[in-house]
Amino acid sequence: MDAHDEPLRAGGLLGWLGLRRLADRSADPTAEADAPEGMDDPQRFVRERQLEDIGDFLAVHRLPLTQITLAVACDFINGADPRLAALLAERRRAGEPITAEWLTECRHAATSEEEGRTLTRLMERLENNIEAFTRTTLDARSATSEYKTALRSQVDELQQVNRAGAVLGEMLAIARTMLEHTREIDMQMARSERETRTLHRNLDEARRTAEIDHLTGLPNRRAFESRLDKEVVTARNAGEPLCVAFCDIDRFKKINDTHGHDAGDRILKVVAHALSEISDDRCHVARHGGEEFVVLFRGKTLSEAFAILDEARETLAERRLVNRATDVPFGRVTFSGGIADLFEYPEPRAALKAADEALYVAKNEGRNRIVRAPARLTLVSDNADSPRAA
Repeated sequence: MDAHDEPLRAGGLLGWLGLRRLADRSADPTAEADAPEGMDDPQRFVRERQLEDIGDFLAVHRLPLTQITLAVACDFINGADPRLAALLAERRRAGEPITAEWLTECRHAATSEEEGRTLTRLMERLENNIEAFTRTTLDARSATSEYKTALRSQVDELQQVNRAGAVLGEMLAIARTMLEHTREIDMQMARSERETRTLHRNLDEARRTAEIDHLTGLPNRRAFESRLDKEVVTARNAGEPLCVAFCDIDRFKKINDTHGHDAGDRILKVVAHALSEISDDRCHVARHGGEEFVVLFRGKTLSEAFAILDEARETLAERRLVNRATDVPFGRVTFSGGIADLFEYPEPRAALKAADEALYVAKNEGRNRIVRAPARLTLVSDNADSPRAA
């Protein structure tokens, strides 16, 4: 660990957490270790050692002190996240740096996985509840059929006058039993209906949560792919045009490196808001991943969609943004885009690839521009996705 990193462990982090005694002891190697006093409180001793290890982790990897990096360091030191520990070990073996950006991506990926598991559990509970409700309904039908058969038999016997009194008594007993069982079945059905309604609400909420990008508030990639399938069918049935565009923030890595990841997150929100300004029930904007966004235009020709997106690009480029945390200007924040007419290609994925390649061209031509993909039924290339400049 470099000398200039030492204050983070010794004074900065521990002092910030209120453990000045440990910080002072670390800053002054000649001070008394005070081990006997520390051992009087084993829990405090363990906490101090853990905090010291957390500080070392942040300092060694030159990580900023943020909510995510602090949480990751804590989970790693305490062994609370074996999946993360395995990823860190693998990245170290590969000789790749542990950066705040990479840790953020790992955290988001873990969150998405957990949301998927939650959604799956809710679906299973809903299916089980529907099965139970079905069984209750079948039981009710069966019981009703049995009571109807028994009553019909007793009514037939009523025609024999000499047994009328006995038959009436038996009918009364059957009716009482039927009422009791019917009451129990009604209660079961009401309970099943309440549970089913609750599960439906939870499922809808979980589905909405799983399809929202929590940073920008826009739909995420999963939501976009679902929307794409629906919009293709709707546009094709209505004979409407459908265009798709990929947009990527220019030099986003430089923004993160210069201003920090928290500032980078704020820039993502600014661009997301700028794009959401053009969205409506026929124009859908989503965060596709990282600093990339995707836009669907239904009912707009390629020229019309291009004009709308280019105006949003120009409006954003005219703004002069300042990092409010440091008062340092961001300068001009811009994005590049590639747009394609979806029905000019044999299938939707080909159009997405064409729009992505048009975005690559926009980056290479100087950024801060929108490029239209050629109208054709073949891809720009048959190779894998080309790497784009930041």
